[in-house]
Amino acid sequence: MKNYLLKFYYKIPVIKDNIVILFNRIIFFILPPPSVKSTDESLNILINNNCSISRFGDGEFYLMNGDSLRFQPFSRELSFRLKEIIKSNHKNHEVFIPNIFEGFEWCTDKSKKYWSRYLDFNRYKIYKRLEKNKEYYDSLVTRLYIDHKDKSMTEKRFGLFKMLWNKQEIIIVEGEQSRLGIGNNLFDNAKSIKRILCPAINAFAKYDQILAEVKKQSKSKLILIALGPTATVLAYDLAVSGYRAIDIGHIDIEYEWFLNKATDKAPVKNKYVGEVPNGTNVQAINDSKYESEIISRIS
Repeated sequence: MKNYLLKFYYKIPVIKDNIVILFNRIIFFILPPPSVKSTDESLNILINNNCSISRFGDGEFYLMNGDSLRFQPFSRELSFRLKEIIKSNHKNHEVFIPNIFEGFEWCTDKSKKYWSRYLDFNRYKIYKRLEKNKEYYDSLVTRLYIDHKDKSMTEKRFGLFKMLWNKQEIIIVEGEQSRLGIGNNLFDNAKSIKRILCPAINAFAKYDQILAEVKKQSKSKLILIALGPTATVLAYDLAVSGYRAIDIGHIDIEYEWFLNKATDKAPVKNKYVGEVPNGTNVQAINDSKYESEIISRIS
């Protein structure tokens, strides 16, 4: 009897998982998916509309549902702000979520496996966070290379992205050791670059200080933010304050993988990559140009 009970006890997590998976698969058939524009439509609005964007990915949804990330502990305030922003309709600000709800024709088998399993456990949780009838754009628009099965459009899409900051004065708000554009030509067509460095871990704990520092900058400058879920909130608050702010995420890492013709996610020398083994073991660099671009360090 004892052995039988123990076997049943150890099967409980599997049974629970199967119930959750079945429930989320049923949701696929009974609830309409959110309206999410394609990668190219999303890139088009970035290039041709003077809008700010906040992007939501799996990490932001985890935080909204009470979980922590490796580099961003759960915060009630952060969770509340994310829930607010994902339903927002502020002028000149758009919300981007992953374009994964109706199929995975665009992505590699590895990426398809990940997103399929993710939706099996989270589809309903995501749906209940969204604003019904709201039109969303694709948050994977900054993920232009590694997960795409067809990579023939990658170079053109990066070229379009570069039009965003062509001859623009830009402020990069990034995690310590992210070093966007260092070692490649991603931002070579910008008029000028200044950087505000923020904590790589738990950046949201310094949110008020980060926001205040960015607001010292002229509203004529383009703000590019690579700071995890903190960037999602920061881009929105800056848009409300009259700035153009782009939650630009992993575009620099994707660009590095593209230049290196990588076939899988891999560490990038001298840059913090939080989603791969050994990607956070980053060495110091001696780059006088990079150092000259730093106008503030928040720690």
